[in-house]
Amino acid sequence: MRIHILGICGTFMGGLAALARQQGHVVEGSDQGIYPPMSTQLQVLGITLAEGYRAEHLQPPPDLVLVGNALSRGNPAVEHLLESGQRYLSGPQWLGESVLPGRRVLAVAGTHGKTTTTSLLAHLLEQAGRAPGFLVGGVPTNFGVSARLGGGPDFVVEADEYDTAFFDKRSKFVHYRPRVAVLNNLEYDHADIFPDVAAIQRQFHHLVRIVPAGGRLVVNGEDERLAEVLAMGCWTPVERFAIDRADVEWRAELEAADGSAFVLHHRGAVVGRARWNLLGRHNVMNALAAIAAAHAVGVAPADALAALPSFASAKRRLEVVGVAGGITVYDDFAHHPTAIATTLAGLRARVGGARILVGMEPRSNSMRLGAHADELAPSLRDADRVLFLQRPNLPWDAQRVTAALGGRGDTAPDVATLLATLAAEVRPGDHVVFMSNGGFENAPARFVVMINAGPAGDPPIRSSAP
Repeated sequence: MRIHILGICGTFMGGLAALARQQGHVVEGSDQGIYPPMSTQLQVLGITLAEGYRAEHLQPPPDLVLVGNALSRGNPAVEHLLESGQRYLSGPQWLGESVLPGRRVLAVAGTHGKTTTTSLLAHLLEQAGRAPGFLVGGVPTNFGVSARLGGGPDFVVEADEYDTAFFDKRSKFVHYRPRVAVLNNLEYDHADIFPDVAAIQRQFHHLVRIVPAGGRLVVNGEDERLAEVLAMGCWTPVERFAIDRADVEWRAELEAADGSAFVLHHRGAVVGRARWNLLGRHNVMNALAAIAAAHAVGVAPADALAALPSFASAKRRLEVVGVAGGITVYDDFAHHPTAIATTLAGLRARVGGARILVGMEPRSNSMRLGAHADELAPSLRDADRVLFLQRPNLPWDAQRVTAALGGRGDTAPDVATLLATLAAEVRPGDHVVFMSNGGFENAPARFVVMINAGPAGDPPIRSSAP
């Protein structure tokens, strides 16, 4: 079968492309923006990519078109697709019908931490010899690809609450019918489709409704909004995880302020101690969720704990792209104030009094709409300096954020100005974090190049950027 994927460079649709290719289909696709890491993965798989959404990309007609949720009515490719009568499906529906039947599905949902937790859960199952299939909204470093069919019964999927397609406004995750569902956290996000947090809670309850009684719900025991979701009705055994509560099935006792060491408790008994490479309280919570979900399908907690040190986080999750002379450059997939705050808090706990400089692109729909504007300045409390990208088309004044930073923040009209400003201010010992859930015009790698081209005698940065 020849499959064309509209929006193929999105992390989810790119993962579907990899799965379809592994099934033996001929896969091609088009997208408006083609950039790493997904474009690199697709090219390695031999998948033909076309720039832009044009009717001619769907000629001659493929056997099936998968439509990403970034496309809407009025898009030239969508209008041609409807007018020509070609067969089309949403990505989640195709996944649910063509890949997941017969598999034991473990779905990871939540406002934050989905990619890291999904990657970690797949890693724990892999280390236990399960050879799981997976689809992650990023590229897990341990696997090097965002998706694979796998050879075992388990399939781990990142379960997004965003809507499915222009013709299907249900959340993606209702298509997956999981046996085990992780509810990591729940906050207001996706302001372009959800009017309030109650609307998101209803979607999460739709997910709760389809987990069978013989399955498992793994739920953040510190999240009041998730407790409210369960109060709407629950028909599945629930196991909760927490750090600050003792009355849960899974608890972590922090032994290091930066989250790199903790004691795991299961039902009041100590399982063992963990030391691993990830930072932050939020990542300890992600680890608890993954360990509990793996246990739900038979992986011993001690075995899961032993696999943590070998876990390398997904790309763009506080990923180091260059280091030299105490200057460290990171790329981080930031999309929400809570994620920004917890990431920077974890880094601050690790680096102590060293300066943290942040370059931020408000890229998500909620960010661009200004839905989180009042929460952004508090989320940046651990940053010593913030350069906020305010492109001319940003519909709100970012100075309402930078003004609240007490002299620590400024705006920049374009990426080149932002990079030049940071390069002029950076000094040995600094940590520079670029935060965006988009391409950011390859800002982290460009910054590494700029620093390398600095004054003679400066130590060169060792770059891991592509």
